[in-house]
Amino acid sequence: MSHSWSALKVDVAVVGAGLVGSLLALGLKRRGFDVAVFERRPDPRESGVIGGRSINLALSDRGLLGLAAAGVLDDVEQVAVPMPGRRMHARDGATSFMPYGLNGEAIRSVSRGGLNLKLIELCRAAGIPMHFDAACVDVDLQQGKATFERPDGGRLLVEAGLVAGADGAFSAARRPFLRTDRFDYRQDYLAHGYKELTIPAGPGGAFQLEKNALHIWPRQSFMLIALPNLDGSFTCTLFLAFDDDGGDQDNACFAALSTPSRAREFFAEHFADALALMPDFEAQWVANPTSSLCTVRCFPWVRGRTFLIGDAAHAIVPFFGQGMNAGFEDCRVLFEALDAGGVFTVDALRELLPSWQASRKPDADGIAELALENFVEMRDKVGSPAFLFRKGVEAAFARACPDAVTPAYTMVTFRPRMGYAEALRKSRVLDVVLDELCQDADVAAFVRGEPGKAEAAKARFVAAAARLA
Repeated sequence: MSHSWSALKVDVAVVGAGLVGSLLALGLKRRGFDVAVFERRPDPRESGVIGGRSINLALSDRGLLGLAAAGVLDDVEQVAVPMPGRRMHARDGATSFMPYGLNGEAIRSVSRGGLNLKLIELCRAAGIPMHFDAACVDVDLQQGKATFERPDGGRLLVEAGLVAGADGAFSAARRPFLRTDRFDYRQDYLAHGYKELTIPAGPGGAFQLEKNALHIWPRQSFMLIALPNLDGSFTCTLFLAFDDDGGDQDNACFAALSTPSRAREFFAEHFADALALMPDFEAQWVANPTSSLCTVRCFPWVRGRTFLIGDAAHAIVPFFGQGMNAGFEDCRVLFEALDAGGVFTVDALRELLPSWQASRKPDADGIAELALENFVEMRDKVGSPAFLFRKGVEAAFARACPDAVTPAYTMVTFRPRMGYAEALRKSRVLDVVLDELCQDADVAAFVRGEPGKAEAAKARFVAAAARLA
C-alpha cells in the first residue's frame, strides 16, 4: 500500500493532546513559540469524552501553579469541586471525616475527560493547530523529525526544532529512546487493577453523597473511592487484585468476580451503601474494562532534539493524587526557567532541558515512592484504630510545634514549592519520630484526653521537634 505524504515545520511538535501535552502547548504558545499538537485519538469534541477507564483527578496546589504558569488557571477552576478531606465509610455504614490540611486546605476533584476537553478548547482558542487521528510511528531524536500516520494510511512528516513526547505511560515518542545507548527504562505493575463505576446524581442533580469530600471505603487488601463531579454524580473506582494472592478474603480479586451477579454479591458484602446508589450496577460492571496500574521510571528524558515530559517520563500510580500534578509541575518548572532567562527561542529552550531533567528526576522518583506507600495507607490503614490514633498524635504534635512539624500529605499537596524528593526525605524522619511518640505513655494519655498530661506531652513534643530541625 502506497502512502500519501505531507510535511509541516514548527518550533515545537507536542506528541500527545492529553493533560500535560495540552498544557505544555498552551504555555509555550503564550511565550511566542510556534507549536503544534499531534494526537492518535480522535477529536473528543467530535467523538465525545470516552468514560469507563479514567480515575477522577485530584488537582492540588502544584497543579494549580502549573495552570497559572500557562495562563489558564481561572478557566480550569470553573470545572473543579473542592474537597477539604476524606470521608471514610466503614463496613457497617458508619462514616468519619479526616481533613487533608491543618488549616482547612482543599484539593479539587476534576473529571479527566472534562479537564482534557477544556484544555483542548483553550488550545484551539489560542490558535494552536491540533492534529487528531495522527499516531506517532517514529521520531528521529537527533534531528527533531516525527512521523505520524492517519487512519487512511496517509503520513505526515513534521520537522521541529524540538519534539516533546507527552503521550503518556505507554509513549510512542519514547520508543526510539529504547534503541539508544545508556537509556535506563523500567516499568512495574501493581498486582491490583481498577474498574470505574458511577453513582448518578439524584433528583434535580442532587449529590447522593457528601459533595465536598473524597470518599473512601478501605477494606485492607482492596478499596473503593468516589470523587464528586459538577453534575452531581460521583466517579467511583474499585482497586482490587487481579488474581487471588492466597489471602483469607474470599472473592477479593477480579478473577473471582467473573459475572455481574458475583460482583453484586461482593459489593453487597463490602460496599453496601455505595451499591444502593448504583441502579445500573450490572450494566456498568460489564461495560467498563478492568485496567492495570503501572509505575514507569526512565532516564535520560532528553536526547538530541527530543524530550519526554509527564507520564511519558515518569508515570506513577494514582494513590497520592499527584500524577497530573507532577506533570503540570514539569511544565511549570520549564516555563519558569524560560521566563528567568527572558529568551524565548528554540535554542534557549533546548539549552534549558539538561538542567530541567536533572532537577525533575529526583522529584519524579520521590513521588513514585510516596504514591506506592500511600496506596497501603488508603487501602489498609485509614480505617484502623491504630492509624487514627497515630494521626491524632501527629495532629497534636503539629499544633504544639507548628514550625517544625509538617505531615507528608501537607508537604506533597499543599507545599507546591517543596520538591517531592525533599518531602519524601522529611516524611521519613517524621515517621521515625512519630513511631516513638506513639509509644510514649504521656503523649498517648494526652491524645486520649486524660487530664493533667498536657505539660508532659508538650515537653515530649518540643524535644521531638528538635530532632526534625
